[in-house]
Amino acid sequence: MKALVTGATGFAGGHLAKFLVARGDSVRVLVRSATQTALPALAGMEAVVGDLQATEDLFRVVDGVDVVYNVAALYRQAGLPEATYRKVNAEAPGAIVDACARAGVRRVVHCSTVGVHGDIEHPPADEDAPLRPGDVYQVTKLEGEERARDRARHGGVELVIVRPSGIYGAGDRRLLKLFRGIARRRFVILGDGEIFYHLTHIDDLVEGFRLAATVAAAAGRTYILAGGEVTTLNELVRIIGVEAGVPGEPWHLPVWPFWVAGAACETLCAPFGVEPPLYRRRVDFFTKSRAFDITRARTELDFRPLVTLRDGVHRTLAWYRAEGWL
Repeated sequence: MKALVTGATGFAGGHLAKFLVARGDSVRVLVRSATQTALPALAGMEAVVGDLQATEDLFRVVDGVDVVYNVAALYRQAGLPEATYRKVNAEAPGAIVDACARAGVRRVVHCSTVGVHGDIEHPPADEDAPLRPGDVYQVTKLEGEERARDRARHGGVELVIVRPSGIYGAGDRRLLKLFRGIARRRFVILGDGEIFYHLTHIDDLVEGFRLAATVAAAAGRTYILAGGEVTTLNELVRIIGVEAGVPGEPWHLPVWPFWVAGAACETLCAPFGVEPPLYRRRVDFFTKSRAFDITRARTELDFRPLVTLRDGVHRTLAWYRAEGWL
């Protein structure tokens, strides 16, 4: 197939693009500037400079492809106005589907997030669980789903939405603080640590993307993609500790003082566009369960996560060490 991948200079999109090239697909990637076309990570791909917000750029970049993987997204960054999130996460998915309809592209695989479900009161959650996004990132990702669905219905494009749980693996930096803190014996759990935490290894995720693009019955469906194992936060910390060579029980502290401190930091830092040293969402990491049911993906896509949690943690730690980050 000839595929377009947006967000290929990021973690998930970059892994997906390289995975597709390795499988023999012809891969085109959309980049924001001419300087990015020479990135080593894009070797073997056709890099096209364009803007997700420019209609003609989108039509040009989707022309002649069979499937579009929309992985581009704006993640949480301090000081960014809501309008900036909305342009990338909410408006762009609809514009991409419109361009695909105009160009005759068969299918769009749109990457959303399990975060659209918000706090999971009764884990594990499936695709029909209530939608309760809790911050601007999650809200705009849900809006992106809705716009993409609406435009796909009008344009006759096959749309498949995937909602990954927390993604990790070689190349990821979002969970670096967790891994590094445990490896250096500086990680403290707020609360009892008995909330669920559900990770997805990048190798399993990119295979899930491929299945979403190629399984005929997936058209019009939404899938949660997550790893085959769910652990409590305590168990996850123990596994990382063992693989990092620092086994032992995690330390625990009460939650409420840190939540109050996080709220204060947000209030003080937001007007200046400064990244708060502590914020409530980081505290929520310790209090909200994230566990998901992947039965639909298993049944309809034949999605079979192959990377065990221990193996995935081992590989991730090895990459962090090789990069000098531990």
